[in-house]
Amino acid sequence: HLADPRARHVLQKVSEMSSWHSRGDAGTGIGYGMAYARYKNKAGYCALVAQVEVSERVKVLKVWACVDAGKVVHPDGLHNQIEGGILQAISWSLLESVQWNEQGISSHDWENYPILSVLDVPQLDIHLVDDPSTPSLGSGEVATGPCAGALGNAVAHALGVRARHLPLSPENLILAMDQSHEPIPS
Repeated sequence: HLADPRARHVLQKVSEMSSWHSRGDAGTGIGYGMAYARYKNKAGYCALVAQVEVSERVKVLKVWACVDAGKVVHPDGLHNQIEGGILQAISWSLLESVQWNEQGISSHDWENYPILSVLDVPQLDIHLVDDPSTPSLGSGEVATGPCAGALGNAVAHALGVRARHLPLSPENLILAMDQSHEPIPS
């Protein structure tokens, strides 16, 4: 994808938006992670940077996103779609997990199923590339995949070790630290 000028453009833009090159050293508890994807390999382009703080749990501080969906017909609608995809991906990546017991699935209601709350919504900075000279591209869930990747990379930068299991819960982060043998480079 990086040979594609549109891919390079969204990556460059999100790098500038987030001051990526001044993100600091790994292992400090504050981490930045970047990820990119092209939705269904033929639709919209999305690059994200997530900033997290890891102490007892992962707290997402800010997410920057740049999306190229070609000609944007309804900017507010696309912006809302990107916001919703980012928040859903944060919830999936940090909290959500079907629970099991001896009888099978034990997650039976929303009361006991962890999801992102309004108190955990980070600051979002979204840039839409509007190119009226190109056709509109599908953007459905363009932000969900790269957001999860950016969060994993940000946690790796914050801790200096890579978690290999979702959600990025305290238990899974402890497991990652216990199993780590190679530090993550800055």
